[in-house]
Amino acid sequence: MTKQTDNGYASLAPDAQGCYPYTEDDRTVWGTLFTRQMDALQGVMVDSYLEGIATLGLNAGNVPQVVDIDKRLNRLTGAGVEGVPALIAPTRFFNLLSDRKFPIATFLRRREHMDYIEEPDLFHEVFGHCPLLTNNAYCDFIERFGQQAQTLGKGYSWHMFRLFWFTVEFGLIHTKDGVRAYGAGIGSSPAEAENAMNGHAEVRDFDLMDVLRTPYRIDIVQPVYFAIESFEALTEALDQDLVALIDQAKSLGDHTPLFDQAA
Repeated sequence: MTKQTDNGYASLAPDAQGCYPYTEDDRTVWGTLFTRQMDALQGVMVDSYLEGIATLGLNAGNVPQVVDIDKRLNRLTGAGVEGVPALIAPTRFFNLLSDRKFPIATFLRRREHMDYIEEPDLFHEVFGHCPLLTNNAYCDFIERFGQQAQTLGKGYSWHMFRLFWFTVEFGLIHTKDGVRAYGAGIGSSPAEAENAMNGHAEVRDFDLMDVLRTPYRIDIVQPVYFAIESFEALTEALDQDLVALIDQAKSLGDHTPLFDQAA
């Protein structure tokens, strides 16, 4: 069944070989986005992210196919990807992550949404998320996150999504060269990359309780980011009693938002 987003994007159906039907216009959009981001991200993204782009063979000339990325990741880190509609139920999302697989929305944005699209599209999913799936330590976090979210259940999902937002989507990391980004929302957005790395926003050292109490909006550049020490340390943060921590976060209440709460 075809599903449609609020912006009129329809999910695509693969052929018998698992390939999706991208057009010449799609190839032009992909190439423009790829070239623009590669120019913008030098000195912004962590080295392992940029290395992952090369390892996956991503380039400006071809729209990548989910089936090809899945095969490469499986050989590299035992991770994988699966084509899905733009938005899926939290249960399925967590199930995929717990299996070391990442869901990939397969439609590509149109020209009029070149700079911003609220729904996750192929460029965000592949260019933003997939490069770090070549990194074993990062994949360990993704897998462990999914397993923990499954175990905690619905009453704790919202706070787990906050953790996902401030790490997988908009995370920063301390490196020998200074703070660099690894979050997919930064990697796939020129505005977010500029905002994160040029002193326009607050950068805090990662603290799980702080993250759990920090609200966010999806339709603005982020006013605050959290910088981890390493992907291994991020995974170790999940060894804590998440039930107790989230319950405490709920009891303490959210931090005052650093943004206008009006949509």
